[in-house]
Amino acid sequence: MAKQGGMAMHFVAWITGVIVSLAVAFGMIGETLTIPYIPTVVTVIVGWIVVITTILSVVLAIAKN
Repeated sequence: MAKQGGMAMHFVAWITGVIVSLAVAFGMIGETLTIPYIPTVVTVIVGWIVVITTILSVVLAIAKN
């Protein structure tokens, strides 16, 4: 029973991380989130990198199971 609860908490933590990563990335892409002293174009590019790597990690996690 404890193992099932541990797996559920692990999944909740993982999905929360994915959602937060995508939310921050899309905020950077849409220029809602900016970083002082860093050009906007760099922020947008980094946002796209975060989106791509997050989606890649989701695909790899599904393929692993």
